[in-house]
Amino acid sequence: VIGGLFLSRVYYVGVDVGTASVRAALVTREGLLKSTAEEPISIWEPQCDHYVQSSTEIWEKCCTVVKKVTQGVKRNQVRGVGFDATCSLVVLDQNLQPVPVTQDGDRQRNVVMWMDHRAAEQAARITNTGHQVLSRVGGVMSPEMQPPKLLWLKENLKESCWNKAAHFFDLPDFLSWKATGCLTRSLCTLVCKWTYCPPEGWDASFWTSIGLEDLLENNFSKIGSATCPPGSPLGDGLTQEAASDLGLKPGTAVGASLIDAHAGGLGVIGADVKGFHLPCEDQPITSRMAMICGTSTCHMAISEQPLFVPGVWGPCLSAMVPGLWLNEGGQSATGRLVSPLLTNFIQNIYSYLNSHLSAMANSCSAVDLLGSSLHVWPDFHGNRSPLADPTLKGMVIGLSLSQTLDDLAVLYLATVQALALGTLHILEAMKEAGHDIRTLFLCGGLSKNPLFVQIHANATGLPVVLPDQMEAVLIGAAVLGARASQDYSTIQVQ
Repeated sequence: VIGGLFLSRVYYVGVDVGTASVRAALVTREGLLKSTAEEPISIWEPQCDHYVQSSTEIWEKCCTVVKKVTQGVKRNQVRGVGFDATCSLVVLDQNLQPVPVTQDGDRQRNVVMWMDHRAAEQAARITNTGHQVLSRVGGVMSPEMQPPKLLWLKENLKESCWNKAAHFFDLPDFLSWKATGCLTRSLCTLVCKWTYCPPEGWDASFWTSIGLEDLLENNFSKIGSATCPPGSPLGDGLTQEAASDLGLKPGTAVGASLIDAHAGGLGVIGADVKGFHLPCEDQPITSRMAMICGTSTCHMAISEQPLFVPGVWGPCLSAMVPGLWLNEGGQSATGRLVSPLLTNFIQNIYSYLNSHLSAMANSCSAVDLLGSSLHVWPDFHGNRSPLADPTLKGMVIGLSLSQTLDDLAVLYLATVQALALGTLHILEAMKEAGHDIRTLFLCGGLSKNPLFVQIHANATGLPVVLPDQMEAVLIGAAVLGARASQDYSTIQVQ
């Protein structure tokens, strides 16, 4: 019994803010999903490679989905709440109101999205400084990280944005602040996307060297003076206002947040695989790689000692699993690359094309060979890792004038194969740096596509594990709430 409640009646809420939607889940102590809900969120593209959102809209949608999944549940049955989100940049003023990040000055458009590449030139300049903090991001500063985005805002929107900004949040930290009023940042966000390095903390020389010395004011208050590991209880839990917005009890525990991919990694990498005779069985968790496959794909590998992988982010201490070092590879466009190829086709197009490819091959084992004369280079949104070159473009080799269903199916196959070979490229770089990865653990939207999963197994030569509970990201978010509730002593215990 916990707090007078029977264990079977205790729940945790996980909230996941993805690229295009907000989702929530009500999760039992056993890690089972009792209910889920989803709401779309807006994306604006005011200029090429500029992608923006509204933190106000995102929070409103968070409230909507939480109310939906907790319908019929007593408020005191919900023991904790956890948030994860994309690593987008939220800007607020001294009154904690939105500050515009676009030329048109729309105050509600105050989020620079993770996939926004407006700061590519600033990222290149930061890389050219050769500063020591770059060793923890694979030696190359990505435009998807926050320092180049901050520099872009200072250089391009100084009057309308930079001078008015008092708080720069990673989106996961914005959500936990909105819920609790606590400005403490998660080590996940600051270490992975902001160059923070515990236990030393911020490196003032880095920010000064890139022209952002004004962020040093008041002990770095604009970007985070206080930090804590993911899942740590924040403040006094839900504030009165946030509890009212979410339909929950004031004081309900809220855990420090995770980036969405890291929540997925947390939700899947510790899966119990006993009895399946996998090479990772009876091996340390460091023999596993979690792949979170959505709009983009993140490749999460952990180690007991810091490993430096050229072109791969990290090592980051306690960024996903407390006490372990994280390396994060990635592909900037995966689901986002496959989907446009199939626009305007039937609703269940993936299943249809998978079946059509099998029919074309007359044997599932020969499907791979159908793509032997068509080749895709998948870096249509640059290469995140291991080449770490955001300027790279994609290409397709072997096209003809024919536009039959067979041609569409083979183009789809070649695209999936290209993504799988990109994963192999990342794996090879990690292994060369000292990782010993024996099994892949997949989650996210693309992991529900059998062809995508099989091609990754074929390309890498490694077994692929799919979780019994397919919504691993939501499970990971709920784990944060469970840890914050003090029902568990550590994240690992869960």
